[in-house]
Amino acid sequence: MTPAFEKLQKHLKQMPGLGFRSSERIALHLLVEKPSRLPELVCALQEAATAVRRCTRCGNLAEGELCAICSDERRDPAVVCVVEHVPDLVAIERSGAFRGRYHVLHGKLSPMDGVGPGELNLAALNARIEAGEASELILALPNDVEGEATCHYITEHLPPAREVKTTRIGFGLPSGGGVLYADAVTLKSALEGRRGYR
Repeated sequence: MTPAFEKLQKHLKQMPGLGFRSSERIALHLLVEKPSRLPELVCALQEAATAVRRCTRCGNLAEGELCAICSDERRDPAVVCVVEHVPDLVAIERSGAFRGRYHVLHGKLSPMDGVGPGELNLAALNARIEAGEASELILALPNDVEGEATCHYITEHLPPAREVKTTRIGFGLPSGGGVLYADAVTLKSALEGRRGYR
């Protein structure tokens, strides 16, 4: 194979869920079987890289200042579901069980990996609470040590002037499991069966 092909395959292999064989298959498909698709793919990637950014309120993907969920007036703004990553938000949305709004942390506390409170989208969450936007936080973080530590940190550092109900999903989610890989029925049960966190 050529150096350019190997470079393409190397970059594809760095994508989540793609191993050596998958990245090789995609590279061959684009370069040999369907080269006409390459310009459209490159254009779509460039457009997304320029247009897509983080929602200024919740951290979800957006093309304007606010994402579609934060802009939707039919959603309940008082109930905020806190998730680790955007794919977790997508999984909960797919379940159809939640009609509030979200807050994406873009990670969880992990001192071993150098992830502290400053690396997470926590300041924006506290700003929303201080502004009176949320009366309930649903903590939909992974059921592992880092997820529990993050939940504990959030509840311990809530703005003192605001009374905010804090609940934690967990019913139906396996220990050590996250939101992303749970099916829609399990997520619905987890949201409906949430418990008080503090």
